[in-house]
Amino acid sequence: MTYNSSFQDRAGQAAKAKQEALDRLRAKAAVDAKGAPARKAAGQEREAGKAEKAAAKKAERSAAAEASAADAAATAAAIVPPKSDAERKAARDAKYAARKKRK
Repeated sequence: MTYNSSFQDRAGQAAKAKQEALDRLRAKAAVDAKGAPARKAAGQEREAGKAEKAAAKKAERSAAAEASAADAAATAAAIVPPKSDAERKAARDAKYAARKKRK
């Protein structure tokens, strides 16, 4: 394509390129009927492998989530809630009573 090419020139070049592409496509060998079952079996094996790998990954994620939930529950149980005012007062009174008893 040149700077001065006309529309007809460009349309002709496009048609020629399209025809060459079609010729190359038609010249390709047809699908081999003998190798098709082997390719199909290999594809099925790949799909089975992918499915197995995905299932293993899903199980691993599930186990990790359960472990994380168990860890969170354990830490939540280990946290001691703050004492109420009455409990703090009772502890203080017991401490004072013990000190007074020593004297």
